[in-house]
Amino acid sequence: MDFRQLRTFSCVAELGSLSKASDTLRVAQPALSRQIKLLEHELRAELFTRNGRGMVLTEAGRLLLSRTAGIVRQIDQIRDDIQSSGGAPSGRVVLGLVPTVSCVISARLARRTVESYPGISLCIVESYSGHLIEWLHRGEMDLAVIYGPAVDLHLTVHGLGRDNIVAVGPRGSGLAQKKRVDIGWLLRQRLVLPSHSHGLRALIERAAAKRKSKLNVQIEADSFRVLTSLVEEGLGYTLLPPSSVRHEVAEGRLETAAISKPAPMRELAIASPIDHPGSNAITLMTSLLRDEINACREEGLWDIKLA
Repeated sequence: MDFRQLRTFSCVAELGSLSKASDTLRVAQPALSRQIKLLEHELRAELFTRNGRGMVLTEAGRLLLSRTAGIVRQIDQIRDDIQSSGGAPSGRVVLGLVPTVSCVISARLARRTVESYPGISLCIVESYSGHLIEWLHRGEMDLAVIYGPAVDLHLTVHGLGRDNIVAVGPRGSGLAQKKRVDIGWLLRQRLVLPSHSHGLRALIERAAAKRKSKLNVQIEADSFRVLTSLVEEGLGYTLLPPSSVRHEVAEGRLETAAISKPAPMRELAIASPIDHPGSNAITLMTSLLRDEINACREEGLWDIKLA
């Protein structure tokens, strides 16, 4: 296997199409197809199944991707660092953000990146912590802002602070008038929550277990936008950081109330693959990310207790 073949394989696997990979790599499609065939011949295994919708990884292809994606990313970053040495920083950075952070900071961070480091290509991936952690382990992502606890993750983790959690309900629910609710009362209401694989659900499950309460979860939503829209429709309450629903509250679509002590809080951290040397571009993006989080706090947009 040579690096060119692995990079072609990785790009086709990511995009699911030879034609899209051809446009991205700026290499003729027949040449890419030949590289894939040579790789399959060397490994004596079919890496893709071809159908009308594009290229789909086989089991062997998924195994190869899981073992080589991080290697390809690191070699690309070494090339970017060498080429930008002594000049403007360049390279691609894949940043993962949990949805409640993404809705606050994505646009601001993207704007700062374009203004400060036009040579850096930033790819923002929004997903829940469980998925982000998996992609960090596979080397497909350079860094991510995740919710903790961050112990036993086998990642390099640096704490950012702690995020408040509030009760969120639909317009007319009375939360705005109450201003503060008891956690026991909230846990007895009909709730709309993410599924069990996500950190927010685990936090709420632990709170319920302490009070020996059984949660009434009729609908689960693993999309943040779907979750908030279901609450808007009056299908239940949820628990979220207030910064994530600031616009909806200002527009009168949702209501929030603080939770009486002991109120749940979530740990916030920056995570990256362990023993990952990181590129100059990643270091700069990490610093820029911290700056923007601090700026949001100072502007009153994010009530985060910094570490």
